[in-house]
Amino acid sequence: MTKLTFPSHPLLLGFDQLEQLVERTARAGTDGYPPFNIEMTGDNRFRITLALAGFREENLSITVEKRQLMVRGQQTDAERDERVFLHRGIAARQFQRVFALAEGVEVAQARLENGLLHIDLTRSEPEDHVQTVTISRG
Repeated sequence: MTKLTFPSHPLLLGFDQLEQLVERTARAGTDGYPPFNIEMTGDNRFRITLALAGFREENLSITVEKRQLMVRGQQTDAERDERVFLHRGIAARQFQRVFALAEGVEVAQARLENGLLHIDLTRSEPEDHVQTVTISRG
């Protein structure tokens, strides 16, 4: 008996990209930085909040490509030559965090406020569409 995997199941036609999406998401950075929350803010509305203390808007980039929301950050320490640290526990670091977006989910806005980056998402309701298929004679 042959066991079928999820994307190759005969009742799931056209879902082959789902396997690729799962693989990309699994390979995405798993170091836990920066910490984030995902919350539901209403019907078909969501918010991703990343804790980004010390980052400014010019240190961040947000892109959506192939249904993936990618947030990148690069801190620069321009004053490093002028300061002498007795202890340095807050490191200037870079990060990349990737979120897989479902079909129909779009980024509505993003804002940086008090060290928190809020990315608001909306999901459009799919239209109910009934299609009648005619049967032609062979």
